Amino acid sequence: MKVFISADIEGTAGISSWDEARKSGPGYAEFREYMSAEVVAACEGARAAGASEVVVKDGHETARNVISARLPDYVTIIHGWPGNPHSMMCGLDDSFDAVLFTGYHAKAGSSANPLAHSFNGRISRFYFNGELSSEFTHNAHIAAYHRVPTVFISGDAGICGDASALVPAIATVAVSTGIGPASASMTPARACADIRSGVEKALKADLSACLLQMPDEVDMQIEYANPTEAYRCSWYPGAELMSDCRLRFRHKDFFEVMRAFRFIG
Repeated sequence: MKVFISADIEGTAGISSWDEARKSGPGYAEFREYMSAEVVAACEGARAAGASEVVVKDGHETARNVISARLPDYVTIIHGWPGNPHSMMCGLDDSFDAVLFTGYHAKAGSSANPLAHSFNGRISRFYFNGELSSEFTHNAHIAAYHRVPTVFISGDAGICGDASALVPAIATVAVSTGIGPASASMTPARACADIRSGVEKALKADLSACLLQMPDEVDMQIEYANPTEAYRCSWYPGAELMSDCRLRFRHKDFFEVMRAFRFIG
């Protein structure tokens, strides 16, 4: 079994401030450890379920956060951003049996996490076929594009709920919930234990039940934080400027949506 893990930090257990998510922040070193520990827990759960190969894509900010020395020897880690349309899913292809997500967070506009956002600070809202959506939504469809099931996610309760709505059979571990600018969280040790057991159970279940069906066409709409970004990105071929801050891109080929987002997202 070959397993792919996309890892983020804003949905790790205990996190509640941008000072803990950014390299320049005083709390970053601590939460880098927690992010790495949750990734290791997912790797161990995958191994216990029979995985012979695990590929981890570090998907946060600089993509140089997961501490490589903490990872088991059967893991390949992808650090940095090559710049291809797969982005947080870089390294994924049709050869994988399952996709896992760790440390994922609620979408922009949600109160489920004090660090809720979608992709970056330029984007204030992200819509996928009319629904206010998250990084998970986009990335789960990248998995589906390669016909790889999305079987597990850990993060805040908001993103776990959204994931279950999109992929009903997905296994979830909600490590925290937002309380305005704060969060109520399980301890890192418990989070890692639950992630390890949750991944093992998910990978021993019927993986095909978690294969997301691709829509016939994708209507991607991005609402930017300022009109300058919307105007600049409106020059991408096929993009439509809907209002001062909102852009639309529609296509039947999801790879074209991925490619467009690489340049306008």
